[in-house]
Amino acid sequence: MTLILGIDPGLQRTGWGVIISKSNQLSFVDCGTIKSDAKLPMAERLKQLHDGVAAAIARHKPAEAAIEETFVNVSGSSTLKLGQARGALILTLSLNSLPVYEYSATMVKKSVVGSGHADKAQIAMMVGTLLPACKPHEGMRSADAADALAIAICHAHQRTVNQIKAGVR
Repeated sequence: MTLILGIDPGLQRTGWGVIISKSNQLSFVDCGTIKSDAKLPMAERLKQLHDGVAAAIARHKPAEAAIEETFVNVSGSSTLKLGQARGALILTLSLNSLPVYEYSATMVKKSVVGSGHADKAQIAMMVGTLLPACKPHEGMRSADAADALAIAICHAHQRTVNQIKAGVR
């Protein structure tokens, strides 16, 4: 049994989700969204993200973490801000001694929906199907939390594939 923390990084809103992966079964644990205050300086906003993820780690004690890779936006400024948020989040995971696994948005979508071009509604629907206990959870009102759970699911699937390749059960 492995507790996995999934992170959907963003400067304004960062989604997080925790699942249990046991053999080929997945179970929902918790999820939520961390919001940073756009009125604050960048350093304080990054600290808000750090504090939120650190609290989720302290509460659930995951064994592994997965985070979405940065994608390049049309706006260089937006991409840079996302990169800063993602860097702060990866540091938080590392400071908590979690191994960090990174997945592209396309890989996450393929793993959860079966198509690398799925939209947020399709992802949320499949997350709800794979983790039925998350549907009534208040954290699932956020697409960011659903995306974070999808990232955790992707990692669980990749763990299983890698264990099969290595001959580990």
